[in-house]
Amino acid sequence: MTRFFALILALSLPVYGLCGNAVPAPEDMQDTSPAAPGSSEEIPLFDEAEILEVYDPLEPVNRGIFWFNDKMYFYVMKPIAKVLRYTPEPLRISIKNFFLNLQSPIRIVNAGLQGKFAVAGNELTRFVTNTTLGIGGLFDPAKEHFNIRLHVEDTGQTFGYYGMGPGPYLVLPFLGPSNLRDGIGLVGDTYMDLTFQIWGKGKNNYDYIGARAVDTLNDLSLDKDTYEGIKRDALDPYLYLRDAHAQYRRNQVRN
Repeated sequence: MTRFFALILALSLPVYGLCGNAVPAPEDMQDTSPAAPGSSEEIPLFDEAEILEVYDPLEPVNRGIFWFNDKMYFYVMKPIAKVLRYTPEPLRISIKNFFLNLQSPIRIVNAGLQGKFAVAGNELTRFVTNTTLGIGGLFDPAKEHFNIRLHVEDTGQTFGYYGMGPGPYLVLPFLGPSNLRDGIGLVGDTYMDLTFQIWGKGKNNYDYIGARAVDTLNDLSLDKDTYEGIKRDALDPYLYLRDAHAQYRRNQVRN
């Protein structure tokens, strides 16, 4: 991959957060153990009994960035993802498994910091099992054969667990919906991600950029056009994604 191509992908790859991180796909919501603490299967996307007030003092700026991310999604990311859909789906699932496995330290460390030792042990077991029996994480025997399912834990959740509020809502260029707390947490998550530890130590980080590009474009090729459905059905996609993201993250912190 040339440096130019890597830079272009780096600018566009995180736009998948526009839909993938803000509104979890149904299959991702199910990829957890129902009875375990921190399981996202226990977390409804919307809580009809409670209306969440989202602190959004930067709404005009956020809307401008949202517009930019939207255009990047439709004109850069999605066309590339559609081409990738011509590759066999089992291969793309293996690539997804590989990068999820490399992100295991994020989940292990943050579960432990929140006192969720059963979840931390669960994630450590998944990591060892999938790295060995799963041939470097290409396959997920922990889930398929031992019913050990993935739990979503990150540094932003850990900050929230210890009482740090989300702060103002932010739409980050290329990264999509977030807030001040989670934006800070992304720094810690990056350094714990083995993808960064393996490929991010070079002078210019082009290998890491390429790896992140492959991961995100591959994930988007597996997505069932979630964002297109939001754009089609929501009266105001910006407000829908803002509120959905805020409630989802709140419920993750609570659980």
